[in-house]
Amino acid sequence: MREEIQSFVRLGPLPDVNAPEEVIARHQRALERIRAPVTDSEASALVHCFGPDDCYGLAWTLLHLIETAPGGVPIAVEPAPTENEWIRRLWGRSHR
Repeated sequence: MREEIQSFVRLGPLPDVNAPEEVIARHQRALERIRAPVTDSEASALVHCFGPDDCYGLAWTLLHLIETAPGGVPIAVEPAPTENEWIRRLWGRSHR
């Protein structure tokens, strides 16, 4: 797995929009360093990085990055209705 992905994953899930500006900026800088396409294993690691909201659009960037994996979206089973909205959205987009 590329170092850029490992660094981003180490930051933890995307913060919510109420997080301190520096925390959001740190995630943004790390996400911007990742170049598409990602490998299947990288996509599997990234899918755990969604936060509670769109984090000023960073969740969309993450979603589109995951979608570049050659094996498709790394979610094997349909997420429960209580699962993170971004995981559900990613699943839905991959099954349309």
